[in-house]
Amino acid sequence: RKLCRVAPPRPRRRAGATASPGAGTALRSSSGGRSVRTASRRTPRRTRRRRVEVVDFGMATSRTPRATAAPAATTDAVPLSVKFATAGLGGIMGWVVVHPFNTAAVRMNLAAAQPGYAPTGFFAFVARTAAERGIGSFYDGLGAGCTRQIFYATSRFGLFETIRDKIAEHRPVGAAERVAAGLVSGACAALISCPAEVALVRTSNDATLPAAERRNYRGPADAAMRILREEGVAAFWRGSAPFVQRAMLVGVTQVGTLDQAKQFYADKCGVPRGTYGNILCASMTSGLVYSLVTMPFETAKNRMAFQKPDAAGALAYRSTGQTMLAVARASGVRSLWNGFPPYYLRCGGHTVSMFIFVEWLRSTYLAAAA
Repeated sequence: RKLCRVAPPRPRRRAGATASPGAGTALRSSSGGRSVRTASRRTPRRTRRRRVEVVDFGMATSRTPRATAAPAATTDAVPLSVKFATAGLGGIMGWVVVHPFNTAAVRMNLAAAQPGYAPTGFFAFVARTAAERGIGSFYDGLGAGCTRQIFYATSRFGLFETIRDKIAEHRPVGAAERVAAGLVSGACAALISCPAEVALVRTSNDATLPAAERRNYRGPADAAMRILREEGVAAFWRGSAPFVQRAMLVGVTQVGTLDQAKQFYADKCGVPRGTYGNILCASMTSGLVYSLVTMPFETAKNRMAFQKPDAAGALAYRSTGQTMLAVARASGVRSLWNGFPPYYLRCGGHTVSMFIFVEWLRSTYLAAAA
């Protein structure tokens, strides 16, 4: 801090006194003729005040402001095009990691609809499937899954950030704003990627049907062309209602929850945004929430997308609610969560791996652009 040293006051000059040129001489007063010994120099009347000397010891309160470092750029500051590109690439990279779990989850879910199905555990089901079809069968439909991520992950995550940032220009972004952004981005992403989703479900699970009922698709492109030729373009959006509804829930419970969890862990737990620790905690939280909420809609979507018309051309499952009720009545409410362990591994694993890959890609871009 600054310390002040106050100088003592100077003696007052008598009226009418005149100073002699010498130091310490006598001054004669014009009124009384007495001599007064004073200092040779005096401060003029107009400046007779206590002189204050300011001594600066160079403490932290120096008048010169210290230079402050600019805040570090976060991955939220990347351009819009980079946000969409990294969302799609991160979705593809994450899907490669979790595709076997997705295949096992869908097969286990659809196997429950087959006549004479005996309930079994996840690991026993995986071991039996690997023994019958080989471990490589869990990667059936990987091409369709990656194609789906090109449309689904890119639009879902990219649109969410775009909508959220637009809202932030007009008002603070809270939980309600993130819910709205998640609903809109999820619905748009589902409608865009629904054809790839239908091709993925059919290609991945055609081998689970009896030999007489198999369609024997050679790949995602072959599945898409045959669906278009044999069933019409509307077949690509058959079961789109539960897919859109599920995607809206995913937009809220995965992307919206992730964004809210990032802020929570930063504000309440001291884990800064833009770090891998923050991404890991937030993605694990959102993965668990959205797995529990969306599993019934996943079940309805798979049943509706994979069904075949009966002899009269009627479909057993016609809407999301009707499908859920039919499955619950036939097999119990818990059957809506049949195959939950692999589904959670897929949802939680994809959430964690996808957003860590997205963070890495954006950090790499910022480092290259610096």
